[in-house]
Amino acid sequence: MLNFIDTVGEAVAGIKDGSTVMIGGFGNAGQPFELIDALLDGGATDLTVVNNNAGQGDQGLALLIKEGRVKKMICSFPRQSDSWHFDEKYRTGQIELELVPQGNLAERIRAAGAGIGGFFTPTGYGTMLAEGKETRILDGRGQVFETPIHADVALIKALTADGRGNLVYRKTARNFGPIMAAAAKHTIVQVSGIVPTGGLDPEVIVTPGIYVNSIVRVAAAAGKTESVA
Repeated sequence: MLNFIDTVGEAVAGIKDGSTVMIGGFGNAGQPFELIDALLDGGATDLTVVNNNAGQGDQGLALLIKEGRVKKMICSFPRQSDSWHFDEKYRTGQIELELVPQGNLAERIRAAGAGIGGFFTPTGYGTMLAEGKETRILDGRGQVFETPIHADVALIKALTADGRGNLVYRKTARNFGPIMAAAAKHTIVQVSGIVPTGGLDPEVIVTPGIYVNSIVRVAAAAGKTESVA
């Protein structure tokens, strides 16, 4: 069932310790900062987080890592100039890392949503990333078998939802949101606006409402949660 939630705190209240949480965003673009802050306030710990990055600066996912709430990161780009919180935790053995090439990450998430049991890819073949995985030579090329990435919860950010939970995104903020929504058991979405059912052109809907469980409206300018009428 689709629920329209009044606050971000209520939206993430059901996330339990030890959950696997997918968080949308490519760097800061499309990262659901308000939902992440609410998750931080909620106290859930021992989380496995799936994201393209491992946090930036002192906001969003980086703060979740800083506070020791994340036990494992599954991502493509864990290290950059402002990923100091992840760096510190990793160097001191306080966080695990599963490094996944970006294309493989996207396809593993998509495979989970599509119900696919896995796939072969040449990416990573012959490297440390293939250790412990099944490999084959297909059409004369080395391939590595990759498995889907499922999640208990997905936290994503969209631009607008309608009354049935259908979503559209703002430009590149779309990134991982659609495939994460399909791959998680429970998808929580923060949006800037909500329109009546039929208010979105069916041709531009990216994520069908069947993949969405909870929606909370967050004012784009002030970053504050608004009640849903």
